[in-house]
Amino acid sequence: MSARTKARRRALNLLFSADVRGDDLAVALAAEAKRAASEPERQSSWLYAREIVDGVVDHAGEIDEQITAHSRDWKLERMPAVDRALLRLATWELVFNDEVPTAVAIDEAVELAKELSTEESGAFVHGVLARIARSN
Repeated sequence: MSARTKARRRALNLLFSADVRGDDLAVALAAEAKRAASEPERQSSWLYAREIVDGVVDHAGEIDEQITAHSRDWKLERMPAVDRALLRLATWELVFNDEVPTAVAIDEAVELAKELSTEESGAFVHGVLARIARSN
């Protein structure tokens, strides 16, 4: 598994857990940064995970607008929490990170959705992200 794939998983865990618990994402990020500092073997994945979460925090309103506009009658609060976190992560990569190819951002999110969410989540996440990618 590549360092970026590991970083996406770490970012997803942070986004998901903060959402489900109702925690402030910045506070969760600070706690994870403290933990990462004590685990040097995880440093390579931590830097990009932090970049993702910082990006989602910085552009939260725009990201949620993109998801809402392209999710075809699905409200954010009605989506499974894993799907919501994945869509936020991948939307940040698609819209705000020019270093990640569109296909990679979508494929990684779809694979995580298939693995961690509902049976229909892979197709749902793919559809929303494909529409976001086409509009940007």
